[in-house]
Amino acid sequence: MRNINIFKVRRKRRKGKTDGAAPVLQTAGRDAFRPFVNSVPACGADLELYRSLRKSVPVIDAALDKIVRLIGSFTIECENKGLEHQINEFLKNVRSGAQSGGVNGFLSVYINQLLTYGTAVGEIVLSGSGREIYSLVNVPLRDVELAFDDNMIDVLVCRPGVWQQRQPFEYQQLLLTSALNPEPGHLCGVSLLHGLPFVSEILMKIYNTIGVNWERVGNVRFAVTYKPSGDNDRALSRTRAQQIADEWSKAMRDKESVSDFVSVGDVSIKVIGADNQILDSEVPVRQMLEQIVAKLSVPPFLLGLSWSTTERMSAQQADILTSELEYYRRILNAPIGRIVSVWQQIHGEDCPFEIIWDNINLQDELDLAKAGLYNAQAQALRAAPEK
Repeated sequence: MRNINIFKVRRKRRKGKTDGAAPVLQTAGRDAFRPFVNSVPACGADLELYRSLRKSVPVIDAALDKIVRLIGSFTIECENKGLEHQINEFLKNVRSGAQSGGVNGFLSVYINQLLTYGTAVGEIVLSGSGREIYSLVNVPLRDVELAFDDNMIDVLVCRPGVWQQRQPFEYQQLLLTSALNPEPGHLCGVSLLHGLPFVSEILMKIYNTIGVNWERVGNVRFAVTYKPSGDNDRALSRTRAQQIADEWSKAMRDKESVSDFVSVGDVSIKVIGADNQILDSEVPVRQMLEQIVAKLSVPPFLLGLSWSTTERMSAQQADILTSELEYYRRILNAPIGRIVSVWQQIHGEDCPFEIIWDNINLQDELDLAKAGLYNAQAQALRAAPEK
């Protein structure tokens, strides 16, 4: 029995015959002068740019991976404890991807896609009988387009097409979409890396220049100059210069032992570029990294940047990161709620539930414990009779 996956192949009917199955998701040609503004590709021309940005700048890739891991996990709570246990077991064991299992594996790719491209699309795949959720699938953005419905309110996931020939996929209730900080009137979100290509380009130029300079300086090149002292030397200057060049090359090629170069006449040897001063790259590199860190809102010490900072400043940076992670969690609540709601509909349940996220770190646990203690002490003091 085949699983119900709306992104898989479908059969076309032509002249009363059924042709072979053909993939629905295809990357069609896009017209740059498309006049219809109510439908846009789920990923624009910046798709490859942001992917290359993560590959080229390790700090950016490390920061996004840190954010994904620090978001943490969650549990579902509801009044029916038996149903609560079933939902949590389903989320723990549901298929998601080839390597990872459970909803956390699906959400890791989902939030990674959201942060990198500003938009994330997923699919709830039902079993062949339609009585169970078979798996959760992350959908490549290049294979879909987003469009407003007729009321210009809800977002529809469509097949890529040209002009108005695109068609929404069936079973929109089984599709998950999220957008990061979308601009007014736009369907797609804004990537977290928006604004970093210019800064990263400067940073890569500096790194590339450093590599070229070290290649030149590390692999030392010499300038051997021969100055004829008289008329006889001038007459034989070409021959003697060739002899000096041959002997010098022989001395440089001999890597097994130390070779001496002996010459007669006015011969000077200098290292090419030894008198030039290489520009100091520490200040401009730090300036570019500061811009990147400010955009990603990740404390420098989490990225291996040993910048001088105080303990209080580190605590404030950690608080800022916590608020950022809480914001990403609120975005993920919508697809998580959709998955749980579909599971309940399939099993004939309709119980209100709540998504409970784990505390981000042990420091939060300590702060919450202290806050609870202080609140209890304050209530005890208020409830104590006055003497």
